[in-house]
Amino acid sequence: MFGRDKDSGPNQEHSMASEKEWRLIEKVVMANTAELKKQRRWGTVFKVLTFIYLFALLWVFVANSNLRTSITPEKTGGHTAIIEVRGMIADGEVSSADAIYGALQAALDHNDTRAVILRINSGGGSPVQASYIFNEIRRQKELNPDIPINAVITDTGASGAYYIAAAADNIYANGASLIGSIGVTAASFGFQDLMEKIGVERRQFIAGEHKSFLDPFQPLDPEEAALFEVLLNTVHDQFVEDVKTGRGDRLSTTEDKLFTGLIWTGHQAVELGLVDGLKSTAELARELGYPRTVNFTRRPGTWEQFARNLGVGIAQTLVQLGVMDEWQLR
Repeated sequence: MFGRDKDSGPNQEHSMASEKEWRLIEKVVMANTAELKKQRRWGTVFKVLTFIYLFALLWVFVANSNLRTSITPEKTGGHTAIIEVRGMIADGEVSSADAIYGALQAALDHNDTRAVILRINSGGGSPVQASYIFNEIRRQKELNPDIPINAVITDTGASGAYYIAAAADNIYANGASLIGSIGVTAASFGFQDLMEKIGVERRQFIAGEHKSFLDPFQPLDPEEAALFEVLLNTVHDQFVEDVKTGRGDRLSTTEDKLFTGLIWTGHQAVELGLVDGLKSTAELARELGYPRTVNFTRRPGTWEQFARNLGVGIAQTLVQLGVMDEWQLR
């Protein structure tokens, strides 16, 4: 009997070991199966949520399209068109030249538009975009002499924003509005001393003597600084000339600081001839005889804004991951 126990001992241990291995394998397989089931369930949940999200976006887009259509009624019997100039005046922004062009043209094409008010709240921006808008307003005034185009400055009408306002027939503001800043500015930093302190060497390769014009990592070149001053003065001269063209003899001829970049309150601006009076948009519309206002400001649709933000977000992510280089022509 004892002999059989000795012979069967190793076999029994081997059998027990095999059984443990199978149980372990069974547990691993079951765990993987459960994980796969969980992943499929979550995958289904995410697909449903994605569908709901896209459906909601589509609904908002359609609703927004209907809202935009309802903003501009077909017939009003006579109204004052409002076009907002707000925020940064720059290409691609809500106050770009293209956006203002489209809004102004739509307002003037409407059969019941009797007057236009540019409602301005901006600290300025691109002198090029402002000049484009200035010239377009003057052109439309010639094409539509029976429709007055006025400007109302709310909080701020400075720099390029005032450039645009100067094209209007009349400019109105609030007594506390900030107006003017008829000047041109450009600023940067100089890091050459900092680079020397932290031991960073600048390596730049250029073709063209002044291609690295006003490089902030190099000492300021007096010749380039002088050339840049000429550029700024040229733009400033154009700014001043257009303001004088738009405002004419209403500008004060005794204030020698009018075009130095200083900013004025609405009360001061009236005395200087920069604005014609103190009125709000509603007050002016009532005085013009058409108190009903219709806003023609071009607003990006929900889908357009979503696509723009999505594209910018993807591009920024690719740049951060090093997948795509960020190229600029400078």
